[in-house]
Amino acid sequence: MADISISDFVERSLGTWHSKRSGHNLAFRHVEEVESTIEIIAEPHDSAELIQLLNSNEVDSQAITSPFRMSWRGSSDWDESEVSAGECLLVPVPDGTRSGRLLRSIGYTEEIPAVGHYRLDDDGAFTLITPYQGSSAEERIWFATKDVRLRVSLMRTKGGQGIVQASFSSEIRQRDGS
Repeated sequence: MADISISDFVERSLGTWHSKRSGHNLAFRHVEEVESTIEIIAEPHDSAELIQLLNSNEVDSQAITSPFRMSWRGSSDWDESEVSAGECLLVPVPDGTRSGRLLRSIGYTEEIPAVGHYRLDDDGAFTLITPYQGSSAEERIWFATKDVRLRVSLMRTKGGQGIVQASFSSEIRQRDGS
């Protein structure tokens, strides 16, 4: 698995996923269960939003690989009447065969554009660390099988010493008719 590239990882991630996430909010001492549908699709290299994101980050289009769009829609047991939905554009900018930056049109923690740093580990796992204004997010995603992804996330305080939230997700690829 050591030869996996970011393009390989994105290609394996394309599709529609059913996600179950257990989030532990340490600040509120609350456990939240979230069910959602996540769709990951390839983004055309000539899309206006992609070009704008590259320009705002001063990144040449030749430096990127495998841009993709992720959308989600889900519900939580914390507030059962509220539906969480959104989407963002994500653009890998490799700086080597197994590491680089990941541009996001909208961040995971704060709804502002963000730039994270990723690496692909020897076991094929994708690790992403994204600093925000008031916190940082650390995510690790790996495949148990071609149709099962697992993800752990930590939300840290700005200084990185405290953990505000920890979560675990299992994501199952949806096939036609499933």
